Amino acid sequence: MTDVSAVSIWDRERIWVTVGATALIFLGAIEALAVTTVMPVVSEALDGQALFAVAFAGTLATSVIGMVACGAWSDARGPRGALYAAVSLFVVGLVISGFAFTMEQFLIGRLVQGLGAGGQTVALYVVVARLYPAHLHGRIFAAFAAAWVVPSMIGPFLAGAVAEFLDWRWAFLGVAVLTLIAFVLIAVRLHGVDLGDGDASSGGGAPVRLLLAFIVALAAVSVGLSADLSPNAGWPVAASAVLVIGFAVVKLLPRGTLRSARGLPSVVLVRGIIAGAFFAAEAYIPYLLMEQFGFSPTWAGVALMLAAFAWAGGSALQGRYGELLGNRRIAVISIALILVALLAVLVTALTNASPIVIVVGWGLAGGGMGLIYPRLTVLTLAYSVPGTEGFNSSALSISDATGSAVAVALAGLAVATLGGGVHAFPVVYVFCIALALVASLPGLRLGHAAERP
Repeated sequence: MTDVSAVSIWDRERIWVTVGATALIFLGAIEALAVTTVMPVVSEALDGQALFAVAFAGTLATSVIGMVACGAWSDARGPRGALYAAVSLFVVGLVISGFAFTMEQFLIGRLVQGLGAGGQTVALYVVVARLYPAHLHGRIFAAFAAAWVVPSMIGPFLAGAVAEFLDWRWAFLGVAVLTLIAFVLIAVRLHGVDLGDGDASSGGGAPVRLLLAFIVALAAVSVGLSADLSPNAGWPVAASAVLVIGFAVVKLLPRGTLRSARGLPSVVLVRGIIAGAFFAAEAYIPYLLMEQFGFSPTWAGVALMLAAFAWAGGSALQGRYGELLGNRRIAVISIALILVALLAVLVTALTNASPIVIVVGWGLAGGGMGLIYPRLTVLTLAYSVPGTEGFNSSALSISDATGSAVAVALAGLAVATLGGGVHAFPVVYVFCIALALVASLPGLRLGHAAERP
């Protein structure tokens, strides 16, 4: 018999898959966090301020397509082809963005990149399920979590330094090269390994879900592109697109999500709203610090590091005391911290107070997100039964990506309507405060792990 204690994610059979998969997660996180710092530089270099928001929202929107497509592909035919296709799209998107000479070209790269980013994470999870014994899943996912935490601490600073001292293009091209190296580690080890052929009959509803994902992504991108229209045309287009998203996303989420039904639907809804509030606000933190307070890209990146450390601390606190605090209390504390942070940024933007208030304040927001984000993941799994884990986990990710994409796009439209500049930033934070307040309703309806719908 095999000695279970001798089996490890670092043993000879799995070490290179572990290293490669963790590196892919790490590089995806580096790029996702780095782009927040370099986007003000990119939009100025390519004269694309009007498309600033859609460069964020578009990637999040197309990631929904990648999640649904690679999930269905992995279930029906196994994860190998899905992983290879997703990583290829991610790299191609990075190269297009890195070599772009217009904001439109850059945006195309970001859309392609989103397809790969959403798909590769789902495919990697299926690889883990097929290749690693169940008792190792906790360890490999802990490695993946660490691969997100470290970039959140160093990614914004590194990206700012690259943009300031080298060229912003290397923030994309450098990640593309490193991603290829990480992918080779996995591909070589997976060659000839039986990952299962999947079950072709499992993809019965996949075409409909994929069509809905396309509709959601197209509508989310339309919200972002509305910022390039006149306000009289942009707002009706954005409002129509948001309505389309609402109708299309219903079938991708648990029943009762949009009406905040108690339990899993509220868990999924909170994730989307609070993600929208946080990431729409954070997208404009470096922009605000550079435009209004004269920060360099490097120091604007450093300003986000405190929030990253606080996020890690909040996650650790939730992991240790989550059961003791309880779901409702965690939601209340988290949303309160995010509201205080948003108010601090708003007041600083309005009064031109010390930018240190923004840095410290945004640290509170990071702590709040660290508390609530992993708790929502835990609750999603707790509410799931065998056969629903994939759908529920996918729904949580779709809500996250869609909420972030729409919120960032609407914030960009508001900034464009006001003509940009420092006087437009307060509107972004008022909008995000409103979102955080809305999140408090489903936040009080999370229920308990034992309450299955």
